[in-house]
Amino acid sequence: MLYLQILINSILLGGIYACIAVGFSLVWGVMNILNILHGTFLMLGGYITFWLFKLYGVDPFFSLPVSAAVMFCSGYVIQRGLINKIVRAPMFMSLILTFGLQMIVVRLAIYFFTGDFRTVQPSYASFSLSFYGLIIPFVRVAIFVLGLILTALLFWFLARTRTGRAIRATRMDLDSAQLMGVNIGNIYAITYGLGAAVAATAGSLVSVGFAISPVSDVEFLSKSFIICTIGGLGNIMGALAGGLILGLVENFGALYLGPGLQNAVGYMVLILVLFIRPTGLMGRKGFE
Repeated sequence: MLYLQILINSILLGGIYACIAVGFSLVWGVMNILNILHGTFLMLGGYITFWLFKLYGVDPFFSLPVSAAVMFCSGYVIQRGLINKIVRAPMFMSLILTFGLQMIVVRLAIYFFTGDFRTVQPSYASFSLSFYGLIIPFVRVAIFVLGLILTALLFWFLARTRTGRAIRATRMDLDSAQLMGVNIGNIYAITYGLGAAVAATAGSLVSVGFAISPVSDVEFLSKSFIICTIGGLGNIMGALAGGLILGLVENFGALYLGPGLQNAVGYMVLILVLFIRPTGLMGRKGFE
């Protein structure tokens, strides 16, 4: 029964991890930049949900469109105004730029929000489902389901809409996309905005089940990097698979090795995957 409980917890946690990493994978796969701001967008999405709940009593799940819209606009402007100027430069330049922006935003967040850990506690936060001795928290299930829905919507958008197909074409062959009339600058800005919106929505979901603070962005970013590398760069299904794998190895690693080594297990799996399959489990050559 213990192993089944850990398996359920791992799957629920893995769904959250996948939602956290999808936006990072999208931006990295399409624009070939290491977006250090990704974790910051997650953190800000969580704070938008927290303050809407604390000040106005808005249910955290109803605040998802608000955080997504705010961060999409922010991401679009950041890409157009700053990142677009160095997007063709070596990857190291984008890393330095987004790292500098991350430092500024985090310091401002600490100044305005303080470094205290915050969490959203709606009236149903303590509800749980009991089934033959297994305990399934209602909030975790809701976050898992909404995370899968969010991932599915992004997958549908990329596969079925004109803009989504333009994003995929840009990722696969930049020169051919330009020859077909795709506005690369606009597509890059939309992609970055989508990545920020998805990250903010994930942050809003995380704030319901976990504590957040201005420095939580580092943990979110490291999880995203591990998941994308394991699952496969630029692959939404790869992010889902990587998230589930990370959730499983972390929880079972904590059982056998102790909670202190829980995060280390994820890095061990990352190194193993890089040795065996550098493109990731579901990645394709050319996107690594």
